[in-house]
Amino acid sequence: MTTPAGLPRSALLGAWGTAALRGVTNVGDAVRAVQGDDEPHTLVLADDPLVRPCDDLASLLDALRAAGTTGLRLVLPVPGDLTGLAGPAEVNAEAVAVGECLLTVGGAPLALVPIVERFGSALEPGHLVTWWVHDANLPPEATATLGDVERQLREVLMSATRRLGGLDVADSGLGRDRPELLDRLADVRHGSGPCAQLPSGLPPRSLRVLDLAWRIRMIVELASEDDGGAVSGWEAARRSEALRELEHAGRLAMVAAVNTGLDAREVVSRSQRWTAS
Repeated sequence: MTTPAGLPRSALLGAWGTAALRGVTNVGDAVRAVQGDDEPHTLVLADDPLVRPCDDLASLLDALRAAGTTGLRLVLPVPGDLTGLAGPAEVNAEAVAVGECLLTVGGAPLALVPIVERFGSALEPGHLVTWWVHDANLPPEATATLGDVERQLREVLMSATRRLGGLDVADSGLGRDRPELLDRLADVRHGSGPCAQLPSGLPPRSLRVLDLAWRIRMIVELASEDDGGAVSGWEAARRSEALRELEHAGRLAMVAAVNTGLDAREVVSRSQRWTAS
């Protein structure tokens, strides 16, 4: 589940948690940035994977650092696409059910899955967030570079724009009977974006890719609430296919942008340590 600004909570904790684990920022600033307007986040140690007791994000980050963790890797799985996950099966299923999780880099391999409960009203919403911490299998090493992902994202965006334009069901149809969708679309297109929520020090390319990925994912989310002007089953199917391709590319780009700060050499080193053990 995304935050009000549209970033998954795992993306925020991945960026800020990695910065805190590496001493780039302090734990208190990281926790405040991740929690935002949520109630204080809590923990459930499902497999009792950490020796040091912890019950909130601050103590979790302290425990992870003591256990040798050097970073947190974002995964955004969906049914049929478990890229980045390696099990166990019950952890994969939980991550897919919520659409996000984090995997530790360095130390013992762990998975952190946020379970979000809403409360309050539409005018005064609130969120209770519980991070379930599981033992996990060692994930495969990432292969796609940020440059590859950015090129793919822009190619898919151009292709989808041409296809939607050819169907005459693009933005001219979106929200024609629901003006509030047009207002929200304008906010996504011209708003400040999510990068101000992230810690300093991320490369400019990472921020650029993350900003584009965020806007695409939010536009797809809005477009999924409306038929976009499609008047036939064929048009609706073609529109849905284009939106799915956009969602897939945006999701992979967001993962790559958030994970840019992780050193691939550390992943290889961790793999060697755990294989040797």
